[in-house]
Amino acid sequence: MEKATTQMKRGLKNRHLQMIALGGAIGTGLFYGSASTIALAGPSVMLAYLLGGIVIFFIMRMLGEMAVDEPVSGSFSHYATKYWGAFPGFLSGWNYWFNYVIVSMAELTAVGIYMNFWLPELPQWISALAALLVITAFNLINVRAYGESEFWMALVKIVAIGCMILFGLFLIFTSGAPFPDMFQNLWINGGFLPNGWYGLALSITVVMFSFGGIELIGITAGEAEDPDTTIPRAINQVIWRILIFYVGTMFVLMSLWPWSEVGKEASPFVQIFADIGVGSAANLLNIVVLLAALSVYNSAIYSNSRMLYGLASTDDAPKFLRKLSGSGVPVRGILVSSGITLICVALNYFFPGKVFLFLISIATCAAVISWGTICITHLRFRHHCDRTGKETKFHALLYPAANYLCLLFLAGILFFMAQIPDMQLAVGILPVWVLVLYIGYRVKKG
Repeated sequence: MEKATTQMKRGLKNRHLQMIALGGAIGTGLFYGSASTIALAGPSVMLAYLLGGIVIFFIMRMLGEMAVDEPVSGSFSHYATKYWGAFPGFLSGWNYWFNYVIVSMAELTAVGIYMNFWLPELPQWISALAALLVITAFNLINVRAYGESEFWMALVKIVAIGCMILFGLFLIFTSGAPFPDMFQNLWINGGFLPNGWYGLALSITVVMFSFGGIELIGITAGEAEDPDTTIPRAINQVIWRILIFYVGTMFVLMSLWPWSEVGKEASPFVQIFADIGVGSAANLLNIVVLLAALSVYNSAIYSNSRMLYGLASTDDAPKFLRKLSGSGVPVRGILVSSGITLICVALNYFFPGKVFLFLISIATCAAVISWGTICITHLRFRHHCDRTGKETKFHALLYPAANYLCLLFLAGILFFMAQIPDMQLAVGILPVWVLVLYIGYRVKKG
């Protein structure tokens, strides 16, 4: 039996971090959840991804400044405890863990949906359970196994999206394409803003789910080789990734097919290529979107186990979660996080086809708490630096104006979520969830 160790190992190389950062930005929110955003915003969904992406980039720079200054496992939960207070640290850590549990469930749900493209009769819960078992096994080996598996899955996603954009542009520009006027689908079906600015605002609420997990780069700081170099490089690439992978793909898809005909039976990417008669591309894309869901679930199990380890290290979680395997892996945190996502298997068994939007609405609410915590913690972190005369290595942009603008934007997300019937329950649950965490904190302290 492998002897336990007391310290995590820095086994993530620069290439791992770059792909983890890329993979965290490309998942089910883009490949499947974009159907909901397209229905709300039409072609202006491109603008929704751009606006949301700019806000996330500002928040990532805030997190990056703290992570480079103090690269620890537990990330912003650790910073919130240190610079804001014990309860904010407790809340942000457990909320982030909860957020990624819900994201895990959404990804497993998507796995079942994607498998139904090939095997319509296959129960979604079977696909979800198989994915859970395989990914959990990878994470139990060591951090390098996680890094390698995520590297290759993220690479497939990136190459596939690049090829899809190029192939889509080829279809649009070639004379044999089935489109009488190139790009006409961007304006002929009700205009660029078919549901007005209000529809655009509503779509941003769903868009933000797509960006959930991009902050994973901060969680990797405790196991990254040379975090002073790798973390800033990964964060600075966020903005062009958003422009290419989100805005670029939406531009191609909205040009290829009328936005009003994009349904929710499969990934919009797969459906559009299937509908225009490119069956081989549809099958290849379904493989890619399946890998994307597995990739994000892979990262969810990784980050959740590290967050539980960080919480246990500050006595905000049971001490038994602090124990590591001989390869430096928080095995117990992995098994707890993976075990709880079994709830998703049950949900897909009892409510097949009805789980996805509800899960992403809860995940978005939890993500808003995480992002808001980063903004406020960064304000207090910089106040501490100014007071002590400390100079940081990697500066956030437009401090402190960006912090307040991002907080205002996040409040707007919650407001518009409350206007969408399928998301109202999640917004209502949010204060109850914060109260539950506060009670848990008081019980722990008492």
